Amino acid sequence: MRLDSISTTAPKHIDKQKIKEKTKHILKRLEGLQELLYMNSKNAVLVVIQGMDAAGKDGAIKSIFTGINPQGCNVIPFKQPTFEELAHDFLWRIHMHTPPKGMIHIFNRSHYEDVLVTRVHGLIDDAQAQKRFRDINNFEDLLSDNGTLIFKFYLHVSKQEQEKRLKERLSNPAKEWKYSKSDFKERKFWDKYTKVYEDMLKHCNDIHKWVIVPSDQNWYKEYTIAKAITDKLEALKMSYPKPVKA
Repeated sequence: MRLDSISTTAPKHIDKQKIKEKTKHILKRLEGLQELLYMNSKNAVLVVIQGMDAAGKDGAIKSIFTGINPQGCNVIPFKQPTFEELAHDFLWRIHMHTPPKGMIHIFNRSHYEDVLVTRVHGLIDDAQAQKRFRDINNFEDLLSDNGTLIFKFYLHVSKQEQEKRLKERLSNPAKEWKYSKSDFKERKFWDKYTKVYEDMLKHCNDIHKWVIVPSDQNWYKEYTIAKAITDKLEALKMSYPKPVKA
């Protein structure tokens, strides 16, 4: 797996306006599917979104899930672990946020941070990382066995596009709040992050594979993610539950 061999942009033959129109229809379908998921409460949905800084995680979540009933959807951002979280196994803080049946939970960053940032900064070695990959794969199997549909999206952005977006945070008042010195500091580790992301993709669960999403263009990123989720939910062939007679 070499990420530098995979495009970060939409295929050239794709028409931007047509894809944006398709995305509108897909998001409308997603609204109805979420209602059916909530009403039936037979399955749960976990959406994992990972990517480099400024890959567009926040924007993708906002654009795709804005029309979803907030009663049936939660977004959980995972940042640096607290002291309490560090006192437990690395999956402890994750498991308490997994979705109950009928719900969609979106992880903005996730349990994979513990095999990414930790390796880049030398907090764990390769042997520990391999054990964590095993634990993660078993954890995802456990969720799946209990009716959770797992979607994992790696937002694949180019180094040039990342730089452009990070600089925009310095000049655009609407995005200034996102600015952090650490973003530019972490950018220096681009090659290391690329390597551990490639390792993550290599050692992922054979059943719950990652979708590598070209993310230099937001319109194509949103289409790719929304379509993947909607197609799988439609495959459940859900219907409105019948009323329970007293």
